[in-house]
Amino acid sequence: MSGALRPATRDPLAARVALILLALVLAVVIFVLPVVAVFAEALRRGLDPALAAIMEEDSLAAVRLTLLVAAISVPVNTLGGIAAAWAIAKNDFPGKRLLVTLIELPFSVSPVISGLVFVLLFGAQGYLGPWLRANDIEIIFALPGLVLATIFVTFPFVARTLIPLMQEQGREEEEAAATLGATGWQTFRRVTLPNIRWALLAGVLLCNARAMGEFGAVSVVSGHVRGKTNTMPLHVEILYNEYMFVGAFAVAALLALLGVVTLAAKTLLEGFTERRLGGAA
Repeated sequence: MSGALRPATRDPLAARVALILLALVLAVVIFVLPVVAVFAEALRRGLDPALAAIMEEDSLAAVRLTLLVAAISVPVNTLGGIAAAWAIAKNDFPGKRLLVTLIELPFSVSPVISGLVFVLLFGAQGYLGPWLRANDIEIIFALPGLVLATIFVTFPFVARTLIPLMQEQGREEEEAAATLGATGWQTFRRVTLPNIRWALLAGVLLCNARAMGEFGAVSVVSGHVRGKTNTMPLHVEILYNEYMFVGAFAVAALLALLGVVTLAAKTLLEGFTERRLGGAA
């Protein structure tokens, strides 16, 4: 039996059509139908009740808190992701594999566990709890805890988007700039950043979508204080558990809409990046 791979275009037409149809059916059932169902349930009693549920005071507080957490977490992860990708793709150093593993750690650890770790560190009975309480610093059940948990969960998205691209681009242009006397910042701003800007934007959008939708880690550190520490996913859970289905699905639809718009923008940017790379090849 030969070990050479056969191009997929040589497979029988029936097999290719069957695989494509299977993929489309799975995509519709797993991804499209749930989103459509959320919007259908939100609008089941009309648009006015759905809008009224979104404009309710606690819902607006959840929306504001979600956007605030994302507005803080995403820039932090953007800077951290760029630094990590630069270090990994453009440099050789001891512990490089360990750094890559640490970046991917949030993908392999349950968000609930990461939330519990922050409670263990910063909670009232945690390692730093007595010192924080003595200095009137609130982290758990407050905005800082929500931000920390979100940063941890969403950190890999920017870095993992940039690392393969920067590794593919190589180091020749940066080395040439350094040879001509450019500083590290000049090299990054004039050489590296223009080459990664569209992929960077795609990673930022993906990070933002995940930050707005994070539930597990945020749930552990939030304390579920209605109107204060409930983000949109937590507010949806509360409304659903209280049988306020219209409100729950209305807020869920708004959250889903934000995510869909974000992912659509990311897809457009990825396509634009691929066309630029193809044109440059």
